[in-house]
Amino acid sequence: MSSIYDNIEQPILPELQHYLKQAYRADFCVGYFNLRGWRQIDDGIEQFEGGEGQACRLLVGMYRLPQEELRQALAIGVEPERMDQGQALRLQTLMAKEFRQQLTYGAQAVSNLPS
Repeated sequence: MSSIYDNIEQPILPELQHYLKQAYRADFCVGYFNLRGWRQIDDGIEQFEGGEGQACRLLVGMYRLPQEELRQALAIGVEPERMDQGQALRLQTLMAKEFRQQLTYGAQAVSNLPS
């Protein structure tokens, strides 16, 4: 079942915990992800057998600081840059580092990812 939760009028956690009890797989697409919240649903995910069609997939959007978005929006004559495989690998490494910091220190890490 596909649903969109804004976490304001409809909190996601109780619904998510309910659905995970019955699920054998999960696909998530989120704009922001903080590993500290994972412990609230990890027992539901751990029950998945793993492998094709029986795992959890998580797609995380890239967060840009507001000043970066403004700087890019106001740039004159600058075409958006295409991303090559090297840049993608560097961004993946930076995201992994940020997630590792979240787990280590338990506090939200400020993203230093380039736009």
